[in-house]
Amino acid sequence: MTTSAQIISAAPSEPKAATKAAAPRARKTTMSNAPAAPKAEAKSARTKPAKAPGTPAAALPKDARAKKPKLVRDSFTIPKDEYAVIETLKQRAVSLSQPAKKSELLRAGLKLLASLSDGALRNALQAVPSIKTGRPKAETPAAKPAKAPRK
Repeated sequence: MTTSAQIISAAPSEPKAATKAAAPRARKTTMSNAPAAPKAEAKSARTKPAKAPGTPAAALPKDARAKKPKLVRDSFTIPKDEYAVIETLKQRAVSLSQPAKKSELLRAGLKLLASLSDGALRNALQAVPSIKTGRPKAETPAAKPAKAPRK
């Protein structure tokens, strides 16, 4: 079975022996070039459309554009009743046609706290009870039998 690459690479006036000898080279060339074309098409499909020339981001050189901030993943302990407030706030945000994630609500709260004066921040912190840090212990069921002593 001949491929289109074999037909293109072999001239019609060449004998069959030359076509067979050229066929492996044509396949190697075709295989190495084949993945490049779809990648280029896929890359161009993924790229964002160019902004209008009048926009400030397009006018700035690539180095001067704002870089994405690095993200930090963290965990913390929070009382159940305060955690329920997050769900209430999420529902309020949806009713205001502004859905929000937990992290967005926490970040908004941080911005509000950062904008407070020192006295107001102190009052806000005093209104929050201190809790023990770390993971909460797993609740033990009452019907759980005691462990037998080791021998």
